[in-house]
Amino acid sequence: MKTASRLALAALLTTGLAGTAIVAPAAAQKKDKNAGPKYSPEVVKAAGPAQTALQASDTATAEPLVAQVEAAAKSEDDAYIAAALRYNLEAVKLQNAQKANPNAPVNETVLAKPLEALIASPKTPQADKARYTYRRGALAFNGKQWPQAIQYFNQAQQLGFTDPNLGLQLVKAKAEAGDIAGATTDLDAEITRMNAAGQKAPEEYYRYAIAQSNKRKAGPQTVEWLKKYVAAYPSPKTWRDVIYTYGLQQQSVATTDNAQKIDLFRLLRATGGLNDQYDYEEYAQKVYDRGLPSEAAAVLKEGQASGKIPASSTSARLLLTDANLAVRNEGSLAGSETKAKASANGTLASQTADAYLGQGNYAKAVELYRLALQKGSVNADEVNTRLGIALARSGDKAGATAAFAAVKSQPRADIAGLWTTWLSTAA
Repeated sequence: MKTASRLALAALLTTGLAGTAIVAPAAAQKKDKNAGPKYSPEVVKAAGPAQTALQASDTATAEPLVAQVEAAAKSEDDAYIAAALRYNLEAVKLQNAQKANPNAPVNETVLAKPLEALIASPKTPQADKARYTYRRGALAFNGKQWPQAIQYFNQAQQLGFTDPNLGLQLVKAKAEAGDIAGATTDLDAEITRMNAAGQKAPEEYYRYAIAQSNKRKAGPQTVEWLKKYVAAYPSPKTWRDVIYTYGLQQQSVATTDNAQKIDLFRLLRATGGLNDQYDYEEYAQKVYDRGLPSEAAAVLKEGQASGKIPASSTSARLLLTDANLAVRNEGSLAGSETKAKASANGTLASQTADAYLGQGNYAKAVELYRLALQKGSVNADEVNTRLGIALARSGDKAGATAAFAAVKSQPRADIAGLWTTWLSTAA
């Protein structure tokens, strides 16, 4: 997620006060002694020239004049002018320094004290307090003072300040402070707000939430953000990123066994996310090792046809030869189906259904998976996952959704959840 850079925030901090008329004209005070702010004569004498010098970016002239105003300040009105001039002076000095040397470090901490004085002053217009409070939060944000940044950003929101960066800066401040739950809740609210306003949240918002949740090993939160991300951006690339992040790469969100990885590869295939030679060959090898040569052969042929498995790949050619031989030796599944129906438990029915699923015979797979569940003595969550896959691939979204909803144990429940997300986004 992009956040405002230090220099960008510094530029934000230096706008707003420099051009503001902060000294009431003396003539106006003479006409009505009760109207407007009242300044000490010594303050008026130095403040006018100081403001003129600051408008010209002449900090050498303004510096002693601002010091005179601060020394002469007696009333709340005087103190407000002193803080405003000090803020402007330090802001203009920062601007001048950046223009002279754009790559030099920026010491924004000099703005903190005058900003705090402006926020605390009863003479600061209420409409300006929210703006100054946000700027003070941005200053803390740049200094990585996360609790202070959160405090001022929240206060700015309560005062009615609106800015497209505020919500995201608050999210990052909370995340950096260790409040991942609060940060992702706020980010979710920001995405909801943008969607309601017809503004699609950028991909980087989701990626930021995923990275932060995963960094802190918050598995359930990470999975929810993975599903939200791919629901918002259901492209083959996003699906591949999500599936690999969840369970196909090293240090993935979930630890998955080969049987579970196969069902993730099946989802990768369904979403068009198989991207390179490794994807195709790894998938094919896993299903071949599982005794599903028809599926292995089909995957390898798809990879070759797409050009993602090069013709020179010896490993793919040898595996395809072995798979084709195994398919011929396997023959018809009719005998296995008959035995499964006569069996006392659902084990053979489940195995036969797996073979039908690998062949792409989804109707038979559905029939045998349901028989396996009826007879029992099978891993119900695994069977329901694959029943859902067979139903999904055959176009029965309602049936597939119901089958996936019946999966309860982890990580299969998450795998089923990813399949359900695909059902909700697939054309």
